[in-house]
Amino acid sequence: MTEGAVVSVPEGLLDEGVWFRVEAAGTASAVRRTAERLATELAMPEQRIAELSIVAAEAAGNLVKHAQQGTILVRAVRAGDEAGVELIMIDSGPGMADVPRAIGDGHSTVGTLGIGFGAILRQASRWDLHSLPGKGTVLAVQVWPDKPPAAPWAAGLTRPITGETVSGDAVAARVADGRRQLLVCDGLGHGGLAAAASREAVRVFRQTAAGSPAAVVEALHRSLGHTRGAALAVAELDPEAGLVRYAGLGNIAGTVFGPDGSRRGMISIPGIAGHQRRQVREYDYPLRPGAVVVMHSDGVVDRWNPTEYPGLLTRSPEVIAGTVLRDAGTRRDDAGVLVARLR
Repeated sequence: MTEGAVVSVPEGLLDEGVWFRVEAAGTASAVRRTAERLATELAMPEQRIAELSIVAAEAAGNLVKHAQQGTILVRAVRAGDEAGVELIMIDSGPGMADVPRAIGDGHSTVGTLGIGFGAILRQASRWDLHSLPGKGTVLAVQVWPDKPPAAPWAAGLTRPITGETVSGDAVAARVADGRRQLLVCDGLGHGGLAAAASREAVRVFRQTAAGSPAAVVEALHRSLGHTRGAALAVAELDPEAGLVRYAGLGNIAGTVFGPDGSRRGMISIPGIAGHQRRQVREYDYPLRPGAVVVMHSDGVVDRWNPTEYPGLLTRSPEVIAGTVLRDAGTRRDDAGVLVARLR
């Protein structure tokens, strides 16, 4: 997490993105410059870069004026050969009691012109937010060069432990031969070696032939022997069968949240992918229409309760993931969360 006005952006921004703690105008400027640089790396048209600059400046400026413990993630988003830029704005308060009024032009609580949210939404290709008084706001905004692709069925966030610049957690989603599969991986320890293990898991996950979650976990286990190892889990959403198929090694949590407020935890067996494992086992869980699947590393606590967030599970996977990370993620560990829903 970057603090203050000076930011060192790595060459070739990774898709995991760069986090900023936004508490002063100087950091807000750094958010804007980082978004512009990423858009330039992605060869976005100059006009869209200029519009992205407005989005970044207004989002960061809003945190400076209003937020408690405000943060922004700037990262690339991809769909096929197309690439855009996404900003995830997260704050812990005060939240908005009347969201439609708050996002309209002319509404301000600090004596400004009240055009910040309106400017963001006009330039955005896609956006979604959730806000509650006393809990805060999560806003996800994407800017694409042209018409945006279809909204993703899964999205996740990772955040490094305080003091590190890279996260040992990684998340990924894929569709392989019609199988919609998710991966959450927690490389052992923290820092570069943990990140290397998780990135290798993501690489193999994306390239491995389609197979059951247990077969994919086996392939990942065989591939991680040269790394320090990882806890990981793979889930597959099968709406036709009405099932989530799940296999995991180590301390990765998975939960199916039903549209009626029910929750069903999913089981991972003890082990370290790449080093220690029992026979990998796969379990099936009911997947009802409208259900949401949430997976996360042990950097996110299990005490999060969606019933305390009215309407949240109807929002986009990005906004759900941002809310879980904000309120259940710990600063004493890398944190990663992945959310999926099939409409």
